[in-house]
Amino acid sequence: MPEDSIEHIDFKELNEKAISQPLVTHIYTADPSAHVFDGKIYIYPSHDVDAGEAFDDLGSHFAMEDYHVISMDSIDSPAKDHGVGLHVDQVQWAEKQMWAPDANAKDGKYYLFFPAKDHDGIFRIGVAISDSPTGPFKPQDEAIKDSFSIDPAVFKDDDGSYYMYFGGIWGGQLQRWREGVFNASSPESPFAHLPAENEPALCPKVAKLTDDLLEFAHTAKDLVILDENGKPLLQGDIDRRFFEASWMHKYNGKYYFSYSTGDSHYICYAIGDNPYGPFTYAGRILEPVVGWTSHHSICEFEGKWYLFYHDSSLSEGVTHLRSVKVAEITYDAGGKIVTLEPYSK
Repeated sequence: MPEDSIEHIDFKELNEKAISQPLVTHIYTADPSAHVFDGKIYIYPSHDVDAGEAFDDLGSHFAMEDYHVISMDSIDSPAKDHGVGLHVDQVQWAEKQMWAPDANAKDGKYYLFFPAKDHDGIFRIGVAISDSPTGPFKPQDEAIKDSFSIDPAVFKDDDGSYYMYFGGIWGGQLQRWREGVFNASSPESPFAHLPAENEPALCPKVAKLTDDLLEFAHTAKDLVILDENGKPLLQGDIDRRFFEASWMHKYNGKYYFSYSTGDSHYICYAIGDNPYGPFTYAGRILEPVVGWTSHHSICEFEGKWYLFYHDSSLSEGVTHLRSVKVAEITYDAGGKIVTLEPYSK
């Protein structure tokens, strides 16, 4: 939803029309990564705080410093906040900006994957481990070797392999890695190093993880999103090209890669035949919400599929104070996801 329209919104009316309400209201939460462990829903969001930073295109006002873990016994039950699972002060290599995390489980251990800026101001991705899905999580001393950018999402395939999908342009710094190393030669601008509008868009990244889930098993690869003609989406195709917020799920044997288009505010998806792609653009999952960002996850619970997402309705449009929500999604006979309108109730 365009920023310049927020001042004209009647938030009481908007919230009455919303297809879902915030899961928690005592804190602001965003970027929800939802998983089902042992028959219960666990949500790993970022924790929005008002740090007093000025709004800019680098996301400096998103100054999150810790992670809470939220759980739900069922999709209709109250959401429980289990408190802080990890704080930036516990992470040796990280300085600030604990942005969107994800989690997964293996052999009785729970792994929290998270981005943060290191002491050189470069986003890296770290791992923290716990014996419980609610934490507390103990971080590794170093970030994942050769990791960069933001928004890690870790998908477990049917054969037990784990893959990390990640990346984000503008403040997420993905465009600064086009040559394989961090480019610090220009002013810190979100528009430096972006492709031209008629060039292929920057791709999200994918890497299989090692058996211990602590490192990449190979150098991260491009995940290419194709248009209806089999050509890579272009940078100027802002309604469809990747911006941030990777997620992967599997439905009827197909791989569904979903993501945010960022400045055009859509959650879109593309379908492929294997974890590496290529993926063909298939449509929108969610129309724009109130607030600048859109970020989501998708999981199955008791035979139904759910989209976890956020908006800024509770804070009445404050961009960096968001609230996690959930809504059911459905598929048509051809496997396409039926697009949700967030305020259509």
